[in-house]
Amino acid sequence: MFDLPQPTDAQPRLLITDFDSTLTERDFYRCALDHLPQPAHKLWDRYEAEAITLFEALHGIFAHLPDDESQVMKIARQTGLDANVRPAVEQLSAGGWQTLVVSAGSAWYSRRLLAEQGLELPIIANPGELVQGKGLQMRRLPDDSPFYSEAIGVDKAAVVRAALERFDAVAFAGDSPPDRSAAELVPGDRRFARGWLADHFDEAHVAYHRFERWSEIAPMLLSTPES
Repeated sequence: MFDLPQPTDAQPRLLITDFDSTLTERDFYRCALDHLPQPAHKLWDRYEAEAITLFEALHGIFAHLPDDESQVMKIARQTGLDANVRPAVEQLSAGGWQTLVVSAGSAWYSRRLLAEQGLELPIIANPGELVQGKGLQMRRLPDDSPFYSEAIGVDKAAVVRAALERFDAVAFAGDSPPDRSAAELVPGDRRFARGWLADHFDEAHVAYHRFERWSEIAPMLLSTPES
């Protein structure tokens, strides 16, 4: 699934959350680089030098991964998915909130990591599959998708704008520069950040809630007035 879920009478609100370094402690690409040769590292250097896009950097890094699922998943588990993600999602669900994952990474590993915690959440992220001799081949969303982005594959702000038209309330959680424009579209009491994004909001004097572990969001969100 690469589209928005539908609101229901029991769950008319939506939390949109980034995956890497938001639901997890570390980005998947950083864990991957710990196991990959120097040519893969140079791709990230080129992105930071603004010579290539984020999608191009991640696509190239993931292509250096092994084509064995067990080996790639061993790396994926090193990201440190919040161990309390399932009870937190269930708490949000009981409080009227659906949860949607939106990521510039690949749905390939995020879906599998969540499944290991017994969760099957809707995900809007770059598709991918393991290809013999070519590692994890990540693709952008179809170019006719309303959420397509040439630079990162998924336009997170477009997802939030569409959700605001469909749901009674929308919250957003993220950690990095690609999350900023999406986070700024929701009210401060429904804006959650850690890492770079939290530091940016502090410096800009923008209202938000800081979190360290994703599961901390549920009680904060459920305590907001319209929850």
